Amino acid sequence: MVTKRVLLAGLFHETHTFLDSLTPLDSFEVRVGSQLLDARGDGSPLSGVLQVADESGWDVTPIIDMRATPGGTVAEIVPRHFWDEFASVATPRLAEGTVDGIYLVLHGAMATEKILDVEGRIIESIRRLTGGEDVPICGVLDLHGNISRRLIVQTQGLVAYRCNPHTDACEAAIRGARILDRILTDGVQPQSVWSQPPIMWPPTGTGTADDPMKTLTEMAREIEDSHPDIAAVNVFGGFSFADTPDTGVSFSVVTFGDSEEAERGLGSLMQWSMEHQELGNRLDPTLADVLPDVRADVAAGRTPVILVEPADNIGGGAPGDATGILRCLLDAPIGESVVVINDPDAVLRLDSIEIGERIRLWIGGQASAAFCVPVETDVELLSRSDGQFELEDRNSHLASMCGVHIDMGPSAVVRSGATRILLTTRKTPPFDLGQLRSQGIEPTECDVIGVKAAVAHRRAFDAITGATYTVGTPGPCSSDLKSFPWRHVRRPIYPRDE
Repeated sequence: MVTKRVLLAGLFHETHTFLDSLTPLDSFEVRVGSQLLDARGDGSPLSGVLQVADESGWDVTPIIDMRATPGGTVAEIVPRHFWDEFASVATPRLAEGTVDGIYLVLHGAMATEKILDVEGRIIESIRRLTGGEDVPICGVLDLHGNISRRLIVQTQGLVAYRCNPHTDACEAAIRGARILDRILTDGVQPQSVWSQPPIMWPPTGTGTADDPMKTLTEMAREIEDSHPDIAAVNVFGGFSFADTPDTGVSFSVVTFGDSEEAERGLGSLMQWSMEHQELGNRLDPTLADVLPDVRADVAAGRTPVILVEPADNIGGGAPGDATGILRCLLDAPIGESVVVINDPDAVLRLDSIEIGERIRLWIGGQASAAFCVPVETDVELLSRSDGQFELEDRNSHLASMCGVHIDMGPSAVVRSGATRILLTTRKTPPFDLGQLRSQGIEPTECDVIGVKAAVAHRRAFDAITGATYTVGTPGPCSSDLKSFPWRHVRRPIYPRDE
């Protein structure tokens, strides 16, 4: 049996370039060498490729994996650190001809001030290495990648998540790994083609349960089913809070057959997306607009009511400390409510008191100072913890980012009136009910829950929700894309340009 020698690495970050904060190297969880193998069975994309590697008998050389929660522009040292580690292992092996394939676990929307397409730059750098010109490169990408032509056409099998929420991230990684295994087993090389309409949609418009993504995803599956040589059709919703030339919707096809068939498939996706571009441009009602309906739902027992706040979407890079919904619930209580606020300083202040004691506390509004102010309120300390929990749902959107073991940092639960507030030290996307239950909060017993997300929370909350309202509040992840100061995005582009 021929040995299949594969280099394995990962680099994962969704970069919100309009935030003032920088994402430094120490924000990244960095695993090197054999530490990557610890991901086996944890539900992450990395675990997916390791599963195929074990099943297929690959001789894997794990190099480096770096990942961080979505946030501001990435420090230049981050991709440099990745490349230095990757190249130190890959360069001699490629030159010796002892590499049969490369598998990369990527996001697709990482940007620094100087490099607006980090993933594309990495692929180009690999191709420039001696022996790296023709080695097959496969991998996995997030559905929210801002995907460039150079990233796709220089690779053989990059596969995107099909679902948002990302319940299939591990599965997508498996599909990409099986394409690589087919290449290594049969000795056939696929080609990848790419296209991009002049469209960008806010995250609220990229859920795959609703149009436009629902129909585009169905069209992609029909193309795959109709053409056996086509191994993957990728629909990228894009990440609209990144000011880059590649920001927005894009499509790619991996084919072992005729590229003209693949191009025709891309053409149909392009045409439909442009004819229905307005379906993805979701603008949210204000909190004041929905409050009468919320009160009616609570009075009728249609609970819990979920107030979704995309403008402070932690999964989109927001700091998770906006106070609009919290202030509303404190000023005009609506039953028993819960809000999660990321506020390390508030957690630290609570260290000085005992459980059951009360304190005057300033909460939130620090990292979000441009959009709101802190809330000052008397609170009772209900509990404190180390903030660690395990996902209840191993297919949670959060598993695609972090695996199943989550660390919110030191955390505390306080009560002000009828509102309980979970305070965390590390911003944690609200994509799994285990976050609340680990802190003694049973979500099904709440009347109102504030959720700082756009779409990815739905996997967890839709099953328990009596009613859901997505509301527009001030924040860095507003669904109004016309409100951002674009400089680098290609023009014209919808909805920036009608």
